[in-house]
Amino acid sequence: MSDDIDPALVAVLTQLWRARTETPERAWSLAKLAKQSGLPMSTLRRQLTGIEDAGLVEVRVGEDGAGSAWLTEEGAALCRGVFGDDEAAS
Repeated sequence: MSDDIDPALVAVLTQLWRARTETPERAWSLAKLAKQSGLPMSTLRRQLTGIEDAGLVEVRVGEDGAGSAWLTEEGAALCRGVFGDDEAAS
């Protein structure tokens, strides 16, 4: 892994890929993503903003601040290439 890659970004993408392979029909809550990635919510949201702008993830946040996120098809293709193919994510 390159030293130029932000470990927080890797942690978020790893958990989004895990979410897609474990529960492809459901998005994971932001709270679960933060806990599973070991990141503070502010760091998670900052990372999600960047990868959402790149078209790799979709994020929904309600008025109460609770939200969820999931990989787009483009994000899933990237993660499949980085983390390996998984039939559950197809």
